[in-house]
Amino acid sequence: MSDAAQQKTLPAFSMDKIYVKDLSLEIPHAPGIFLERDNLQVDVQLHTQAASVHENMFEVVIMATVTANIGEKVVFLIETKQAGIFHISNVPAEELEFILAVMCPNILFPYLRAVISDVSVRGGFAPVLLNPFNFEELYQQQKQQTLKATTTTTH
Repeated sequence: MSDAAQQKTLPAFSMDKIYVKDLSLEIPHAPGIFLERDNLQVDVQLHTQAASVHENMFEVVIMATVTANIGEKVVFLIETKQAGIFHISNVPAEELEFILAVMCPNILFPYLRAVISDVSVRGGFAPVLLNPFNFEELYQQQKQQTLKATTTTTH
């Protein structure tokens, strides 16, 4: 096999672009909320999605919603979508799914973490530092749910 033919069949992975696709900060009770001294309760929700944008090109997005409350009152709400475009070729379908659901989000997560921390500080609050997140565990849970749904509908 020639070198050119061998290179065409080898798996390839590269990151073409990382960007903030969407970003929002809401502080519904400003300025009065800055006078509150009670403990802040922070809730973080993360979701991922992946889509083909061109041949061997995929956009992967991590969507994060960070809600900070004091009691029932929303202190601030940050919603963001951190995205990346990845070139992936010559990879079997089952491996491609794993790459898009686990590897790419792992690459994007530090960027998402920095955006959320920066936005919370720019909003006048202490930085929100996201804990590390296990995208592989999320992927396995989603696969289990899909398997259960498929098994339930076929019986």
